[in-house]
Amino acid sequence: MLLAALIVAYPVAAVIGSAIPVNTAWHPADTGVRVYVIDNGIHSDLVLPVVAEGVDWRTLAPTSDLRNPAQGGHSHMAFGWGNRDFYLNTPSWSAISPWRTLRAMAGIGPTVLHVTRLPEPQIGPKVRALTLRPDEYRRLTAFIRGTFSAGPAAAGYGDHDSFYAARGHYSAFNTCNQWTSAGLRAAGVRMGAWTPFPFGVMQWL
Repeated sequence: MLLAALIVAYPVAAVIGSAIPVNTAWHPADTGVRVYVIDNGIHSDLVLPVVAEGVDWRTLAPTSDLRNPAQGGHSHMAFGWGNRDFYLNTPSWSAISPWRTLRAMAGIGPTVLHVTRLPEPQIGPKVRALTLRPDEYRRLTAFIRGTFSAGPAAAGYGDHDSFYAARGHYSAFNTCNQWTSAGLRAAGVRMGAWTPFPFGVMQWL
């Protein structure tokens, strides 16, 4: 009975938490650095230029960490955060393990950052863009940099991505989507207070 109540309460709380705004005075900049948020239906990524405002992500995620360094020439990098065991062993949604999912939601295990090299995204239903002022962009990059814990954690799914040891503890209350929105909130962007699901992030963009 308690489990059923929790299953019902969790998405209801997510809707409420996602609807509570933070940084209410924020508005998009006319000029600045264009960043993106990508939503695959379950997980969201922050997508930033490889080089902008003096920040060069190749210092933390060099192309030499890729299986095929020739794939490192793209203009942008996508950053996603999550439970290490789940991330490394779930290259596609068809590979999802209920046991692995439960362990991640229970907060068991370390975390990683998944960094993917890609061309500049095209805006669409699952891709949103926003323009950040230089100081906002630097706060966002400081948040992401602060999540890196050490060097490479594992090879990526393919030739254009890699995993890095990360700080923080993943759980049902601190999900990958909450990490995405936390970065945007740190930048000063208007965003929901608690966004465990991607819709809670995307509805503000």
